[in-house]
Amino acid sequence: MLRNSINGLRSTRVCANLGCDENAGLERLCKVKTDAIHLAPAEEGIERIEARFSGNGFDLHRHDTYAIGLTLSGVQSFRYRGETRASLPGQIIVIHPDELHDGGAGTETGLRYRMIYLQPDFLAEALHHAGVQGLPFVKDPVLSDPELQLSIVEALEDIDCEMGELKRSNLVSELSSCFTRLAASRPLKQRCLDWRALWQCTDFLKECHQQPVAVKDLENLCGLDRFTLSRQFRQAFGTSPHRYLIMRRLESVKGLLAKGTSLVDAAMESGFADQSHMTRQFKRAFGMTPGTWRNLNAART
Repeated sequence: MLRNSINGLRSTRVCANLGCDENAGLERLCKVKTDAIHLAPAEEGIERIEARFSGNGFDLHRHDTYAIGLTLSGVQSFRYRGETRASLPGQIIVIHPDELHDGGAGTETGLRYRMIYLQPDFLAEALHHAGVQGLPFVKDPVLSDPELQLSIVEALEDIDCEMGELKRSNLVSELSSCFTRLAASRPLKQRCLDWRALWQCTDFLKECHQQPVAVKDLENLCGLDRFTLSRQFRQAFGTSPHRYLIMRRLESVKGLLAKGTSLVDAAMESGFADQSHMTRQFKRAFGMTPGTWRNLNAART
């Protein structure tokens, strides 16, 4: 069982169960020969990938999702909140929404890792039902937490298969519990948020991301003025309504590119003004151009 393989944080066993050479010592970890990104089947609110890089993977960027990853082989080096960090095989990375970061291989052997990108509104909903308002901030971005590791490995081990609604819900519940515990040294403030209005706003932005959205539309829909909405939206989900809308458009772009849609058509179908606008936003959010992302996805085999 994969769960049993990570008792004691034995990194090489973690790698073995997720497809790396169990017999390789840390000095001879599976050397990366081709940069690639492998996407799991698309599912609501969550994206899972496996990536391998021989050098720099992503330039500095930020996105509105939690990025929760497991390093499988090599050293994962990244800049985050003013410091250079490193994650070894078996360790977990947790990056908070809208925090600037980059990433790549820290050694010549290259890097292989799997990552979960979780939309913050899904986590916020689980926390809300638990009586907690606002998103937990996990201060340390590199962790060796056994409970969190169990949840992450279970979510990442079958990356070629859909998780399904039941498993996704269980993962979000476990992550909400782990993140709240890990953020315990920095208690969450209890805020009075208009959750009805906030859920209406997120639903509208998801459904209408292909269309122009005016702030007046959101005010009329939610019954909040633009300043209150912006403040509460960031408190609840860690980003602004505008950034949330852009990210839903970029998710659409990635889905279309994975199906072979051209860059210009992906931009237009996802609600961007043109290809150049889409490219600028894509690089800011993911640290690479959409063309590079498409090529890495094509190189996954």
